[in-house]
Amino acid sequence: MLSNSLQRDLQASTPMPTVEEDETDSLDVFSAVMSNILLFFLIFGLSATVRIQDLRHQLTNKFAIFTGVAMQFLIMPFLGFTSVMLFKNSGFTEAMGISLLVVTASPGGSYSNWWCSVFNAELALSVAMTSVSSILSLGLLPANLFFYTLLAYDIVMDHEHENEDLDIIKALDFNAIFITLGVVLGAILLGLYAGYKNSSDHFHERANKFGSFCGIALILFSMFLGSGAGDAETNFWSLPWSFYVGTAFPCIIGITLANIISRTFHLSPPEVVAISIECCYQNTAI
Repeated sequence: MLSNSLQRDLQASTPMPTVEEDETDSLDVFSAVMSNILLFFLIFGLSATVRIQDLRHQLTNKFAIFTGVAMQFLIMPFLGFTSVMLFKNSGFTEAMGISLLVVTASPGGSYSNWWCSVFNAELALSVAMTSVSSILSLGLLPANLFFYTLLAYDIVMDHEHENEDLDIIKALDFNAIFITLGVVLGAILLGLYAGYKNSSDHFHERANKFGSFCGIALILFSMFLGSGAGDAETNFWSLPWSFYVGTAFPCIIGITLANIISRTFHLSPPEVVAISIECCYQNTAI
């Protein structure tokens, strides 16, 4: 049992969290929980509109699946790395670069299914690609991150990045990443099961509307968080030009390549649209 004087010394030497830190932590937890809840019901609602036979057909569509996997785990990570290299001397910071590498190495999901529904793309193919890419990302996401962060910040920049003691891979919250992937896969499986048990057009229509509502709510919630929640110094619009151009670069080039490759395999227009959206709109919830 500690003496009173020793307890006082320990309390005095232990920094106490400030009110601002507590509020920031609470906001982070709230935003993460709300984002995952909205993400779950978005994907659940849209997956419930997909017929099992259509999903089975798209899972055997080898050209479409091959194109999607190649785009998501080969081309998009390379485009993210290219963007980091192009804009690293124009205000594109290390934090921006690492964040972009995380996004471009991530699988499709979240809004991609919603956008496919909005643009009348092949939703079954979108759900199939989200399922396949989410499973493959368990190994390929860390592998791409390790390779491209090592190449960008240790080899090409030769230890000139902002924090030489930072272990980029260890600094990433893989628990949060895999929780989000679990939410996506769980929503797909439960949505497909609900659609299988309730195959009426009325149920599919209501599930689609519910998923679309959650998608809009998730967009608005993300916009609120991205605005800095009233903090003018950290809001989305106060960033340098290189942030906007560097972030858009992989998406624009990726969607162009996805269209070209998909059309080369003579896929249908709805399938081409689905692949373009799925490959170039990564799971931003990660």
